[in-house]
Amino acid sequence: MIGYQMVGTNNFEKSAAFYDALMGEMGASRMMQDDKFIAWTGSPTETAFCICKPHDGETATTGNGVMTAFMVESPAMVDKIYAKALELGATDEGAAGPRGEDSFYAGYFRDLDGNKCNVFHMEMPSA
Repeated sequence: MIGYQMVGTNNFEKSAAFYDALMGEMGASRMMQDDKFIAWTGSPTETAFCICKPHDGETATTGNGVMTAFMVESPAMVDKIYAKALELGATDEGAAGPRGEDSFYAGYFRDLDGNKCNVFHMEMPSA
């Protein structure tokens, strides 16, 4: 399984403040950091999300078709996190709401560096 997801940033301090606030809303906090890297998680057994200054010293860029999806416990939490992201300066990539015919509820945004993110909740069918 995935241990962590990392995105590059061109403004480390602004990105750190953005994700401190956003991850805090999801119950996550910093688990590791140095002057070029920060990782957040809800627990050591969960996947971590990280920002970094690119190792090669070049400009961080976003990948076409690349997206980080954050899973939360309810549609109400999707609404809350999506709204918080926009409040923090993210740009809208698709308002929070139901998607498709299944019970998938999501909101899409781009962070301060243009990285595409999604916050979602999906009801699992009963057995």
